[in-house]
Amino acid sequence: MDTRSKEKDPIDDAALTPGLLSDSPFRALDHAKEAWIAQATGGLSPAALALALSDWFIHLLAAPGKRMELAALAAGQARQLLDFAHGIASVDTDLPTDDRFSAPVWQIPPFHAWQYAFRLTEQWWCAATHEMPGVTRHHQDVVSFAARQWLDVLSPGNFPLTNPEVVQRTVETFGANLVQGTLNALEDASRVAAGQPPKGTQRFKPGVDVAVTPGRVVFSNHLIELIQYRASTAKVHAEPILLVPAWIMKYYILDLSPHNSLVRYLVDEGYTVFCISWRNVDKEDRDLGFDDYRRLGIMAALDAILQIAPGRKIHAAGYCLGGTLLAIAAAEMASRRDETLASITLFAAQTDFSEPGELQLFIDESQVYFLESSMWERGYLGGEQMAGSFQLLKSNDLIWSRVVHDYLLGEREPMSDLKAWNADRTRMPYRMHSEYLRKLFLGNDLASARYEVDGRPVSLRNIRAPMFVVGTERDHIAPWRSVYKIHHLCDTDITFVLTSGGHNAGIVSEPNHPRRHYRIETTGATDLRVGPDEWMAFADRHDGSWWPAWSEWLAARCGAKRLRPPVCEALDAQGHATADAPGTYVFQT
Repeated sequence: MDTRSKEKDPIDDAALTPGLLSDSPFRALDHAKEAWIAQATGGLSPAALALALSDWFIHLLAAPGKRMELAALAAGQARQLLDFAHGIASVDTDLPTDDRFSAPVWQIPPFHAWQYAFRLTEQWWCAATHEMPGVTRHHQDVVSFAARQWLDVLSPGNFPLTNPEVVQRTVETFGANLVQGTLNALEDASRVAAGQPPKGTQRFKPGVDVAVTPGRVVFSNHLIELIQYRASTAKVHAEPILLVPAWIMKYYILDLSPHNSLVRYLVDEGYTVFCISWRNVDKEDRDLGFDDYRRLGIMAALDAILQIAPGRKIHAAGYCLGGTLLAIAAAEMASRRDETLASITLFAAQTDFSEPGELQLFIDESQVYFLESSMWERGYLGGEQMAGSFQLLKSNDLIWSRVVHDYLLGEREPMSDLKAWNADRTRMPYRMHSEYLRKLFLGNDLASARYEVDGRPVSLRNIRAPMFVVGTERDHIAPWRSVYKIHHLCDTDITFVLTSGGHNAGIVSEPNHPRRHYRIETTGATDLRVGPDEWMAFADRHDGSWWPAWSEWLAARCGAKRLRPPVCEALDAQGHATADAPGTYVFQT
């Protein structure tokens, strides 16, 4: 077996890793204090917020012109609101539309004035938190985000007496909606207190309802189980596919229900598919580093596949953080002229973190130190903490709309396989997450060719395998324009797809899914690189799912030769039979 995945002690150089916290008694006191505060703030650093607010407020005091501008805007808005309330003027067409107030009942007095006043207030705070002379851009974004969060809390739609839809429902049901909403709230609170998942998730159990594509674990180590899926065709393409999901999520996002499973789709298209299922780490794994995930994850999986299908090249596809790790592994392999990879596919994965989207609101030196202190105590970052951060980024859709729907209107959104998967949370080890935040988010080392593997920097420009890169239009985790930056980092053929949907729904985009579309265009290795907006202007638009386009792209790089499916005796290192798919790691809680 290739020695590139040879295991070494994951903590042998922990003390030399930048960003890892000192365990001296003095620093331990600081870490313990920060960890205690983190329990009350949900992992958000008060110091980081205070720095941003101070920067904004000091520059506001030093900018008389800006203060006069805001005063004039407030006076103009007061006149607008007064005229609107008396029926003299109509709604200001410059105000952005807000789906929270789209129902016709919001146009009935006095609700129409309340929602109009709220939208004017949002407009004023947007002006107050933007274009403040001298304020650091990051601090401006943080202050704007904080103001938006408080305004979302105070929206008239969130209160039963100021929401006409709730008032109307209450009258129609004689208050039954509020009774049912209270029961819903109590049930949810009890589930949270007991550490139970949301109601309805029990209908989507891995191996029974989801993750049911037939297969078997063919390799395992401390960090991964490698699943090989059973062929559904008599012959298969000669070159297998390795799927590398992110360890921030359970792997079966790629193998949900039979109708929307990417794994099943690829198997039915005649591919031999392997997929990594990551271990859900605990405090004992605190010193697993980012490179351990490369060695014990991707490299170990490649070695295992080559044992089953010797001499063949492998098509590798990485999703989100798994895609970032795959890009690093591919760059390191390219530096050694290792040509194992026939192609590289990245799903919603960033390689340049200079513009990482709204996640950068939670990433600065103060916030990273705060997170490190929180992880220092437990040894890992909890899934609930990551989920809370993602919910804040889209609080209207993920928090307050649910409050209105479930607790004020007394209804329940039906549980879906994607929602149930999203509630199946995972943890990330302390050392790995610290390295990820500092080296990639803060340092942007990979895009700058400073990221080191085994003491040597790696460069994405060394990659020669063709790439298929997917971005999603409404991605708030890996914005598509950030994903697109791979064009400026690699000197190889890149086929870029921009698909409808968000970070998850855009990838889980099976054929026959309604209202799906995508754009696709290939940029050759020697073609001129253009910006994302220019690319979008000339890229061909297609209706439907992008999955068939990817399958055709893979098939064109596999050649016409078909073989009998490779078979492996599924035995572990001790010679014992391994588990059927979905394996055992997926059940770790």
